[in-house]
Amino acid sequence: MAIGGAAAAAAGKAGGAAAAGEYWSEALKSFLDHIPVSSVSGAAQSFPSPALELNLDGSVLDAIGSMYRGDVGGAVIVDEVHSTLGKFVDRDIGFVDFPSLVLWALEELDKVRTEREDKSSDFLSSLERHPQIAETKIAWLAKLFLLEPFFPVRSHDTLFHAMLLFSKHQRLNVIPVVESVNSSVDGFVTQNAVIELLLRSSGLEWLDKIADKQLSEFRFVKASKPVSVYSDQPAADAFRVLSKEKTGVAVIDRKTKCLTGMIQCSDVYLLLDDNSLFSNKRTLSCEEFVKLKNKNANGSAEHSSASDSHSILSLRSRAQQRAGLSVTNRKSDTLKQAMENLEASGSSCSFIVSEHGLVEGVLTTRDIISVFSPPCMDSRIDGGTFFSAALEQAGCRIENGQMIRNSN
Repeated sequence: MAIGGAAAAAAGKAGGAAAAGEYWSEALKSFLDHIPVSSVSGAAQSFPSPALELNLDGSVLDAIGSMYRGDVGGAVIVDEVHSTLGKFVDRDIGFVDFPSLVLWALEELDKVRTEREDKSSDFLSSLERHPQIAETKIAWLAKLFLLEPFFPVRSHDTLFHAMLLFSKHQRLNVIPVVESVNSSVDGFVTQNAVIELLLRSSGLEWLDKIADKQLSEFRFVKASKPVSVYSDQPAADAFRVLSKEKTGVAVIDRKTKCLTGMIQCSDVYLLLDDNSLFSNKRTLSCEEFVKLKNKNANGSAEHSSASDSHSILSLRSRAQQRAGLSVTNRKSDTLKQAMENLEASGSSCSFIVSEHGLVEGVLTTRDIISVFSPPCMDSRIDGGTFFSAALEQAGCRIENGQMIRNSN
């Protein structure tokens, strides 16, 4: 059954919920629990195990090199269990993304750099000259919270399950898809892929009632605080901000205060593709970096087409999608328009700008997913959510984290 058809058919059942307890089993199934994870783009690849695996005792240098050569934006962290209990113990224990490792290494290299540093050296060679950084174990990085938790879903699990995981775990950006315990990872669910699938239900009342609201009606837009750098600052400054914030950095013109570009975590692979970008990151301005990344991305169509057939986590295909102008929206735009912008660009965030180009806020893919999650899952969401509407239809409401059935 088509996505829209499944949701619409299930919606008919929810209206008869007789008690608050039944609301959760019926209303959730009505719109999300009838959509299998296998419907999400990238959840099921057409070839065996697209996931790169890294051992817990592996080094940072080997991890970055393996991901870069394999053109993958992340890898599953495994710990081999050598005992009779091995088959009962999860070998997959985490997930690490390529940008997090590169940004951490950049920060550490900055601490040890000297005036006599070879300006012509590339990123990986610079790492090799500093074994105290290059040989750092992946396990040690867990202390810095650089590893994401490993919360897999199965292909027959539902979109509701995946969205609950994204909403509950703020450090979770990618959800692996497996067939059984300790089986290889068959694919991944990303936040952008969830938004893409939600948009396939556009036109249905349950989605449009929320998605057609203006962004100004959502609390997270008012509370969001975008991070920014001036266009004439060194690109290295933007990478330091990325290392701490893990979200898109707005590049602002110092005179006009207007948005001129965006630098995201997904851009850091360019430091390995182009040695001059790495060696000149302290003298190259953010504005120049943005122009060069767009030029490089536009010229990497060959890499992109090859990567697109391999994995949703491909480094270059994702960066290619995000080439060009920054993703922006106005407060007067609808949530659906923002969702469409993020889907089209593949970006993880959209900057909210005024009519004069001034940055007023930022909207992330996680913000959007939270809108369609239960109100008790994220206290920052204030009204207008899908589940609030579903509760209303079922004759219930949430007060102080408790579900209450309205009196007749």
